[in-house]
Amino acid sequence: MPPTESKMMPIGTPAPPFSLPGVDGKKHSLEDFRGCRALLVMFVCNHCPFVVHVRDGLAKLYDEYAETGVGFVAISSNDSDSYPEDSFENMTEKAMVWNWKFPYLYDESQEIALAYSAACTPDFFLFDADMMLVYRGQLDDSRPNYGKPVTGADIRHAIEAILAGYKPNEDQKPSIGCGIKWKTGNDPN
Repeated sequence: MPPTESKMMPIGTPAPPFSLPGVDGKKHSLEDFRGCRALLVMFVCNHCPFVVHVRDGLAKLYDEYAETGVGFVAISSNDSDSYPEDSFENMTEKAMVWNWKFPYLYDESQEIALAYSAACTPDFFLFDADMMLVYRGQLDDSRPNYGKPVTGADIRHAIEAILAGYKPNEDQKPSIGCGIKWKTGNDPN
């Protein structure tokens, strides 16, 4: 299948609420991140080669920015009945192996992916302190087997803009990855 691009939710959209179980055994909601200077919501999964390609970069990004008041949350919305490698149990294992210290949540109903207009894995959404969308798109220009290193440059620039007190440049490139594995009847396309 050809890669899927993110749908590029409009800048200024309020963060859709969520309340989902995490691999840490806790339930996490959007309200848990109120008071953050910014919030990065990442739609990912366990098996997508695009996610596997950036997994270490995501862990590094968290380590660099968590102490600055930036919140991070990863959400898997793939249909684990059809893709058992994306099951909650496997999410728990991958989060540990990949050293993901941020919450990794399971959107079994896929309602949250639909609310965010998430289309691919990975798909990134950065919200400011008011929980308004300021960035959506790619992590950086790297792709699996392209020879470019994972730098997180695009998201990094957007986070730095927020931390400096201004809005990120609105000229943003869509994320590219595997299409979300929708349950029958949920596919918005």
